[in-house]
Formats: sequence, C-alpha cells, structure tokens
Amino acid sequence: MVGKLEETVALVTGASSGIGRATALELAREGAAVALVGRREDRLMDLAAEIDDAGGTSLVVAVDVSDETGAAEAVRRTVEALGRLDTLVNNAGLMLLGPAPGADLADWRRMVDVNLLGLMFCTHAAVPHLVKAAAAGPRQVADVVNVGSLSGRMAFGMSAVYCATKFGVGAFSEALRQELALQHVRVSVVEPGSVDTELRGHNPQAVQELLASHLGRIERLGSEDVAEAIGYIVTRPRHVALAELLIRPTEQV
Repeated sequence: MVGKLEETVALVTGASSGIGRATALELAREGAAVALVGRREDRLMDLAAEIDDAGGTSLVVAVDVSDETGAAEAVRRTVEALGRLDTLVNNAGLMLLGPAPGADLADWRRMVDVNLLGLMFCTHAAVPHLVKAAAAGPRQVADVVNVGSLSGRMAFGMSAVYCATKFGVGAFSEALRQELALQHVRVSVVEPGSVDTELRGHNPQAVQELLASHLGRIERLGSEDVAEAIGYIVTRPRHVALAELLIRPTEQV
C-alpha cells in the first residue's frame, strides 16, 4: 500500500525523543523522506537507522533550532539533500515550571528561545520552500504543524512563561495560516494535554511531584497518540485544512 506522503519531504524538530520521534516514524510510514532535527545526534542516528531499516529515507541534522543560523541550516541541508520540503513539524520545546516570583530568568529565556523563537526561525526559513512545494509538488499542498499545548489555551499557575510561549505559538500559527491559505500552505497547531514524555523531567523533583499529584493517576497520552493526530492533519486532501486540534487524555479535566 502506497503511503499518502510518497514523494514528499518532511522536517521534524525535536526528533530525538517523545512526540518528535514518534512523528518522524509516523510520517516515514506514510512514505515521506524525513529530516530529523535536534541536538542529540546519537539519538537521531538511532532513529535514522530505524527508519532506513524499515525501507524509509531519513537525514540527520544535528543543530540547535533556537539559534537562527541553526534553524536556517536545518532547512537548507534538508532541501539540498532531499530535494524539496513539503511538511514542517515544529515540535522542539522546553517546559521549565515553577513560581514566577524569584524565577531564574535564564529558564525563561530558554523557553522563549526554543518554544517560540526556534519555531519562528524554522518557519521563516521553510516558508519559501513550502510555497514552492504547494505550487509544483505531487500533492499540490504543503503543511506547517506547530506543536502547542493545552497550556496555550488555558493559563496555569507555576507555568507563566511556558504558557506565554504556547499562547504565542497559537497566535503565530493563526496569523500565518491567514497569510498562506491562498497559496495552499496549511498551518495547523496541535495542542496536547498531558503526555508521557521526557518534558516533565526537565524540572526539579519537587515540581515533578507537584505535577503528578495534580494530575493524579490518569492514563496520559503517549507520544504516538499525538503523532497520529499530526499524521492525520498532513494527510488530508488539498481542500481540507485542520487549523487547530486539541488532544488530551480522556480523564484530564
């Protein structure tokens, strides 16, 4: 069975773990050649081997997308090596939680740099190639999928700056969607609730315990659940655009 993304190329940031890794596998299963972008080259190489062993095509690009030069390099190397760019998935992110008073400003800057500016830098570099793919590609449509969060719809204490970055992702996505719609470049934001990934592990143990007590023993989403949602978005027919998709565990209130 031929995948719906055959003859197309996707770039996934934050591909070394979690949602990014699962999304890269999902898009590869649909036939896309996938550029795997992240900072942990060893993990990216392992993922590339898994995709290639399954008959897919992959490219490892070990860069830091929060740096403007790194983001541009990721897009440039993808197009040079794989010939085009049809799908961009901006997934790289940090969640550093805690009270705003007395917070470490370096943590705030890191979240803004990765969650918001990195996403913007990658998109800025990719848009000309996506417009070209939509005009002359096999599917006549291209996609930007930005991974936001439930925290981009609802603000929570102990996560002021994380929420601010994710609200920003939503606003950026909608404005860009309006600008690119007539060129058949679809822009979508996927907003997961609680997902069982490494993201919580970026925080001190006390914060992780607070999160666990708040959520209780609910069955969290897996990375694959979010990846399947992203796969659904980018495989819709040319005339169908899913601008926003909120996905959360059934038990999360």
